[in-house]
Amino acid sequence: MQQDLADIRRDLENQNIDILRLVWTDVLGMTRSKDVTVSQLERAAGHGPAFCQATWTTTTRGEVLDGHGSLQDGLSDMVSRLDASTIRPIPWQPGVAFGIADIDEPDGTPNMISPRTLLRRVIAEYKLLGLIPIVGPELEFYMAHEVDGQWQRILNKTGRVYQTGSGVDPDGHFLHLLRMVDQLNIGAFAGNHEFCPSQYEINLWHSEALDAADRTFLLKTAVKDVLAQRGVLGTFLGKPWSDEGGSGFHLHLSVVDVEGNHMMDEANGDLSLISMRMMAGILEHAPALVAVCNPTINAFKRLGPDTMAPYRSNWGYDNRTTFVRIPPERGAGARLEVRVGDGAANPYVVIAVILAAALDGLRRQLECPPVSGGWSYTDESRPAIPMDLGSALDALKADTFLADIIGEPFVAAFETLKRDEIERYNAEVADPATREVTQWEIDEYLLDY
Repeated sequence: MQQDLADIRRDLENQNIDILRLVWTDVLGMTRSKDVTVSQLERAAGHGPAFCQATWTTTTRGEVLDGHGSLQDGLSDMVSRLDASTIRPIPWQPGVAFGIADIDEPDGTPNMISPRTLLRRVIAEYKLLGLIPIVGPELEFYMAHEVDGQWQRILNKTGRVYQTGSGVDPDGHFLHLLRMVDQLNIGAFAGNHEFCPSQYEINLWHSEALDAADRTFLLKTAVKDVLAQRGVLGTFLGKPWSDEGGSGFHLHLSVVDVEGNHMMDEANGDLSLISMRMMAGILEHAPALVAVCNPTINAFKRLGPDTMAPYRSNWGYDNRTTFVRIPPERGAGARLEVRVGDGAANPYVVIAVILAAALDGLRRQLECPPVSGGWSYTDESRPAIPMDLGSALDALKADTFLADIIGEPFVAAFETLKRDEIERYNAEVADPATREVTQWEIDEYLLDY
C-alpha cells in the first residue's frame, strides 16, 4: 500500500498537483472532504485520514443526532480509504485533484452506513446471477443568484426548454460549467436549458453502476463548486420555488451478462423476460423506493398528479407520466427509465435501492402489472405512491426485503435524520400540509442540495 501511494504521489507531482481532495458522500448526499497535501500522501492516506462517525447523523443545520458511532458510542472514528482509480484533476482549481474515498471501520471492515459500500453490496448480488448492471443518470438543477438576501432564479422567461446560448445563459455560467465538467472527465457529453426558467441539465454517458454513481456524485459536487466560484448557486433541490416545476433524478437501467451481451430485449424488439421481471420488482417495491429516492420534505411537493413526475406505481411505453418509462430505443439502447428520483437524492443510494428492487423481481420471477397508457395519473387500476415523507418512511420500514439488503445501520441512520426533519418541520411551519414551498425548506435544504 505504501509503495502504491508513493507511485500515486509521483504521478500527481508529475501533473503539478500538490493537493488531493479526498471526497465521499454522507447519508444525506452532501459532499464531505479533506484536502491532503500530496507531499505527505503516504503518511496521510496510508491509514486514513479518519473522520468522526457522527457525520452520518449530522443534520444540515449542524445538529448531531444519536446513532452508530455517534453520541452513544462516544463519537468514534471511521477511516477513509482512497480509491486511486477515481483520481481526477480539477480543471477549475489548478494543482488540485479529486479522489473518492471508501469509508471503513477502524478495524478495516467496510462501514455499513457508507452509501458507496451499500451500492457495492447490491452489485455483488447481481454478479451471483451472472449480470452486470448498467446505469445512465439524468439530473436537472437550477441556477440562482442572491438579491437582497434572497436566492432568486437568474432567469424568469418561460418556454425555453431545449435551448442553449446567450438567451438562456447571458452571463456564460452554464457554458463555463459545461466546459469544466467536460475537462473533469466524468463522461459529460451534452447540456441544455430545461423546461423551467433557470433550470439546466448536463447529460452523462451510461456505465457500470458504481462508476455511474461516482460520476454522478462528482457532477453534483462540480456543479455546486464551479458555480460558487462565480457567485452563483447551483441547486439540485427537488422544488426550490412554488411557481415552477421540480428537478428530477431519472435513472436509466439495463443489465449485460459477463460477456457484455445486452439482456433487455428480444430479437423481435419485445422487452426481454429479464426486463419485465426487473420492472416488476421495481413496481413491487415502489412505495419504499419513494423514501430514499425523495429524501426531503420538499421532494414531495414535486410529486403528484399532473406534475410530469410519478404519482402511481405504473409503467408505460415512452410515457413520461409513469413511474417506469420504457424509452423507444431497442437493441443496445433498450432500458428501463425510473422517473421517481428527486434531484436532492444521494446517487449511490438511489442506484442501490432501485437495483435491489429489480433484483428481487429477478429472483422471485415477479410478473409485471398491465401497461399504463396515456395520461396515467387518472388510471386508478394502479395504486398511488406515498405523497409525504412520513408515509414513505413507513413504507420503507415495512419493506423487509429492501431494509435487509440495504442494511439496518443505513436504514436506522436515514430514518433518524428524516424523522427529525419531519418533527422540526411540523413544529415550525404553520400549515405542514401546504403544497407551497416554505422558508423552512429553503433554510433547511437549498444551499446543501
